[in-house]
Amino acid sequence: MARRVGSRGREGHHLALTVHGPLGSIDLLVPPGAAATDVAREYAAQAGLGSIPLISTQLGQPLAADLPLVDGGVDSGDVLVASTTLHRSPTDSSARSRWRGPSAPLTNRGGGPVSGLVLGVASGMAVLAGWCAAVTDSSRWHSVTVDLLLLGAVVGVLPIGVQRHVRALTAPAFAGAAAFALVGEADQEKLPVVLGIAGLAAAVTAAVARALDSGTDAAARVWIVTGAGLFVLTGLATLADLPPRATWSVLLVLAMLAARVVPAIAIDVPDNYLIDMDRLAITAWSARDRPRSRRGRVVVPEAAVVAVATRGSTIVTAAAAAILAVASVSAPLLLVSADLPIDRLGARALVFLAGGGLLLGARSYRHAAARQLLRLAGLACWVVLTWALVPVLSDGQWLGVAVVAVALAGVMVAVAVATGRGWRSAWWSRRAEVAEGLCFSFALAAVVVSSGVFRILWESTS
Repeated sequence: MARRVGSRGREGHHLALTVHGPLGSIDLLVPPGAAATDVAREYAAQAGLGSIPLISTQLGQPLAADLPLVDGGVDSGDVLVASTTLHRSPTDSSARSRWRGPSAPLTNRGGGPVSGLVLGVASGMAVLAGWCAAVTDSSRWHSVTVDLLLLGAVVGVLPIGVQRHVRALTAPAFAGAAAFALVGEADQEKLPVVLGIAGLAAAVTAAVARALDSGTDAAARVWIVTGAGLFVLTGLATLADLPPRATWSVLLVLAMLAARVVPAIAIDVPDNYLIDMDRLAITAWSARDRPRSRRGRVVVPEAAVVAVATRGSTIVTAAAAAILAVASVSAPLLLVSADLPIDRLGARALVFLAGGGLLLGARSYRHAAARQLLRLAGLACWVVLTWALVPVLSDGQWLGVAVVAVALAGVMVAVAVATGRGWRSAWWSRRAEVAEGLCFSFALAAVVVSSGVFRILWESTS
């Protein structure tokens, strides 16, 4: 039962407050003239606290001990916080540095922007070396390159050194490049299954790195899922005797859809932090009674919040990097493999829509590194499409492109001005959401054309 505190104030104008402290939450009915000290004494008496706590608002602003609650801006229905220790302001520099951890890209130990850049450059150089070794005619250079890539993969998975987490995330790229070089097939018809084998090698290496070093668990999972998924998809396409353009079309669409699915599964909060098991079967009336048991275990520890946020940040960033790699590879290969007019039209439409979907999907990311990676993936699709369209455009078509570019520039200026004036909240968000949904819908429809299914049905019925 709620109790009254003090005797000041007029009858019938009491404040209904909830005080949350180290021993649980208590509902109190206090007169408006009561001070914070009165509330603190009453909480200590009802909760069995050995000392009188400090009272502050739910935002952490301390209330003066002798100041009436109404003068401090407290109203009926507010939540007050009782604490036995003095907490520093959230604007403290130590608090800011404590929360910088989740925004660090790719790894939470021994990592940072420089480490992420080194990881990307090393992975790119490994892939380039594997490609050059696969297409070279010199058996000596081929053997040397494969040996160096395998050595890099073995050294990368060793759990030794300060930067072992970054090396462990680079090792799958070296292993995949070595597998690609060992197969040594760059033919368009065999390229999907060769990339699938390289993806499987990268997934196995990531699994070994994850087993040897628990610090790479989150990002290694992305390597495993991406590599194993690539192997399964290319293997099934090969067994079904599908053309390469079908494989590249599906990969590009999956990369676009992953940009929307990954954030929903990246954050995994334990159920015991989301559900109050003590009050799960208690009614709303009995929930207002004084708690009989300790509720300290219901309060989520700060270390658990940091761990969940850091893990989610790592998964989102690593997934965005995987989306960038898949989109950058599948888009040009799709445009090259689509050699018939109808298939080529569908491939160009799919690449354009996938790029637009990735660019629009990046706007919903609050993680800076992941947002930039998705934007790079969308721009990579559009750059590849532009490169493919340059040789086939006539003078009249180039004039149309120039007119459309000028019109789009005017639209972008209007959007920038409107955004600067503060019209971004609901109006632009709704329209961007509609545009993103249209890109996804039309991209799924374009797969039927780019993969050759539409042409086959057309030829069989004509």
